[in-house]
Amino acid sequence: MICPNCRREIAEYSNFCSSCGARQAEVAAARPTGPKRLMRSSTDSKIGGVCGGLAEYFNADPGVVRILVTLITIASGFVFGILSYVVAWLILPLSPTPFSSASHTTVSAGPAMPSH
Repeated sequence: MICPNCRREIAEYSNFCSSCGARQAEVAAARPTGPKRLMRSSTDSKIGGVCGGLAEYFNADPGVVRILVTLITIASGFVFGILSYVVAWLILPLSPTPFSSASHTTVSAGPAMPSH
């Protein structure tokens, strides 16, 4: 990889240039080979994760999607909006939770006992 600031060769995995110290652009994450799937969000969920999943699918702000869904629900007389949300909640699969190393750490209850 070439540093865009000083044009020197640096390692592919580097976040910073070893010569000039410039921050390197993040390498694009590997995308799944299949098509993008519409799923309920497991991380950005207020009720069922439907609006969070729509926001992830369309690369939009979840707050804006929630406001739009609320406005559509009110404008449709509540029946269409609520019914469509419940149907989407039942039909859309829940997206897998991203791996977090913090969730797999063990916590000790107290100081370690010395072994004799």
